[in-house]
Amino acid sequence: MSKTFNYGSSHLTIGTCLDIASGKVKGVIDSEAAEKIRASWREVEKIVHAQHPVYGINTGFGPLCDTRISEADTSLLQSNLLKSHSVGVGNPIPQEIAKLMMISKVQALTQGFSGIALATLERIIWHIDNNIIPIVPEKGSVGASGDLAPLAHLFLPLIGFGEVYENGERLPAAKVLAKHNLQPLILGPKEGLALINGTQFILAFAIKAVKRLDDALNRADLIGAMSLEGLMGSARPFDERLHQLRPYKGTKLVAKRLHTLLKDSEICNSHVNCDRVQDPYSLRCMPQVHGASRNAWLHLKELTEIELNSVTDNPIVFNADDTISGGNFHGQPLAMVLDYATIATAELGNIADRRCYLMSEGRYGLPKLLTNNAGLNSGLMIPQYTTAALVTENKTLCFPASADSVPTSLGQEDHVSMGSISGRKLNQVIDNLEYIQAIELLYASQAMDFRRPLKSTPVVEACHALVRERVPHIADDRIFADDINALHQIVTDGTFLTIANNTAIAHHINLNDDEFGIY
Repeated sequence: MSKTFNYGSSHLTIGTCLDIASGKVKGVIDSEAAEKIRASWREVEKIVHAQHPVYGINTGFGPLCDTRISEADTSLLQSNLLKSHSVGVGNPIPQEIAKLMMISKVQALTQGFSGIALATLERIIWHIDNNIIPIVPEKGSVGASGDLAPLAHLFLPLIGFGEVYENGERLPAAKVLAKHNLQPLILGPKEGLALINGTQFILAFAIKAVKRLDDALNRADLIGAMSLEGLMGSARPFDERLHQLRPYKGTKLVAKRLHTLLKDSEICNSHVNCDRVQDPYSLRCMPQVHGASRNAWLHLKELTEIELNSVTDNPIVFNADDTISGGNFHGQPLAMVLDYATIATAELGNIADRRCYLMSEGRYGLPKLLTNNAGLNSGLMIPQYTTAALVTENKTLCFPASADSVPTSLGQEDHVSMGSISGRKLNQVIDNLEYIQAIELLYASQAMDFRRPLKSTPVVEACHALVRERVPHIADDRIFADDINALHQIVTDGTFLTIANNTAIAHHINLNDDEFGIY
């Protein structure tokens, strides 16, 4: 690992955050950030000694904010906070999500407004670097006053409580610390509050979703181009002139990509002068539908990157005489865009399902159900049932969690974002979309087979060839779940996009736009 990132001093992108989580980049605290952290710590010490009431430093929490805490008890207050707020339930979140939470929390706390000790941050970085990942239950955050429960679980190991994963094994944190000759930390004033006040649970799911949805959007254009070739659709709706008249960024990009993917295709050129005046919407409106989802993704990326470089705990310490109890912990800015992105993701599945249905109808020279022996064989009748089920499941997950609020903390926290639910739901919808895209690949490749000996363009043909390496042409009925799972593998492990991108590079084809990147 040669690359490093300076927490608190440098701008953290989504791509770099994911690279730190995967071990490609090492996050460090440079001398500039270290001095800011020490200075903030000294200001908190002044507050404690001066006994001027500041929320969470020498007062209780939430509705107990008017209860004064003695100087002697300020440390105990912080460890009690982590223990009392560890109320999460449900399955553990993925280890990568927990790691992203730690990385994004370090970036927030190293900016020097949180009054946390340098040693505490170094311990968190030790967990990141050694891949010793705290176990965090998935449910229990309302997404305001920070992601309190998940963050409390995340940082219990700092004080010797909770559990962690080490080398895939679930172990008590105290046992792992002892194994590495480390002592539990004794938290100073405000440290516990700084650790659990923030949006890092919501943010970690957003970071992961930005990358996953980016991949899904890129696949949608590629698979859509394959389906269009299988259906002998027209590439005319992707003419740049058309989209300059309605110049949404996402729409223009998708139109450009589809035009590039289909340029000089033998299949397209074979029916230029046919009698079909226009194609169904699921083909000719791909720029408008895929593009709208790309616009939503751009908004999600923008807000996620802002959050990734923000200070989201409370109170904010400018100096001992200038602290502000505000609401930077409130998850609404991310909650709303995550809900919007959930709808955008679901729509990619919705239009893909329509193309699957279209390819099974027996229109445009294709055999009914994409089989030459329908009757004895059901052909590709039933995989579309699965896309229909997944599309409907996604629709039920599109209810915006951010539209709801349940007062908490005896009414002190009377409006909450529920953004933690928004983030988890978005990733569930992406899970379903990945299966829908695998099934559309099954249909599109089968449909393209019926256009032989005509061929498409290099990138589209490379995608088709990859499918045929994993799943043979369908002549007779077989267990199609096996085919779906094989294609789901190339969708989710990156193989499909890698083949497409490598082929594009080899043929000097540009499918990308820097604005739509994650670095």
